Amino acid sequence: MTADIDKTAGPQDTPPAGPEAIKAVPVRHYGRYVSAVIAIAVLVAIIYAFGQGKINWNAVPDYFFDHRILKGVGQTMLLTLVSMVIGIAGGILLAVMRLSKNPVTSSIAWFYIWFFRGTPVLVQLFVWFNLGLVFEYINLGPIYKNYWSDFMTPFLTALLGLGLNEAAYMAEICRAGLLSVDEGQTEASHALGMSHGKTLRRIVIPQAMRVIVPPTGNEVINMLKTTSLVSAVQYYELLRYAQDIGQTSGAPVEMLFLAAAWYLILTSVLSVGQYYIERYYARGSSRSLPPTPWQRIRTNLAPVFSRKGATA
Repeated sequence: MTADIDKTAGPQDTPPAGPEAIKAVPVRHYGRYVSAVIAIAVLVAIIYAFGQGKINWNAVPDYFFDHRILKGVGQTMLLTLVSMVIGIAGGILLAVMRLSKNPVTSSIAWFYIWFFRGTPVLVQLFVWFNLGLVFEYINLGPIYKNYWSDFMTPFLTALLGLGLNEAAYMAEICRAGLLSVDEGQTEASHALGMSHGKTLRRIVIPQAMRVIVPPTGNEVINMLKTTSLVSAVQYYELLRYAQDIGQTSGAPVEMLFLAAAWYLILTSVLSVGQYYIERYYARGSSRSLPPTPWQRIRTNLAPVFSRKGATA
């Protein structure tokens, strides 16, 4: 009887088919394509317009490394550095005064910040330059005595105008950094017998640097560009030398483009330095530091070189 049983497999004996493979269809962002085409078209149109304009572009490389331009670059960097030193030192002092429990010092710091942040830098430069109308001469006793017009040179005018104005902005940056440190840190250091000044130097300021450094880097770059205003008080820096060369060479607009190119180079160098300084102070707060530009390049080029090695 069992030999007559049909042993052919029925439909119910066939194994069930597996799940169908999912076919991923990427989302098409047509708006991105359209906006990219429009942006490229506008960029090409701008480049074409400048290329067809009545501008002698050959004058830019001819004077790019002129000794006067290089001297102006050096003066610009010197003025930026010294003004930022004055601004940072003054900003730290004003921030500590602003946070002081003494109402007199706190009010003085508030008034200073209010005044210098509320008036344009160019106006401040003109005021310093013409302050001889108020003070005929400066008398420091046996140390120094001279007429104000001889004492207030264009360099000193630029230094005071930029440095003292920057101190007002750095005061707010430093104050924000100091307030970002937990008060428990100060209380613990005082419990250990540390003075208020030592607590600031050893405990508070090092931790506040992580908050202070990024906006300070932006202020340095902004200061580099703001130095172009000091040409109004007869101080020779990059823009003033470029303007003089433009008047004598008959290419005033071309020299402005030359100065703009140098400003872009200098700000790019400062931006790289700012990146590495921020990365240094982020070590204590970030679990993994962001990759450096060179590490990003190596990461992007690694698959390319690996494919070439495999095909070889």
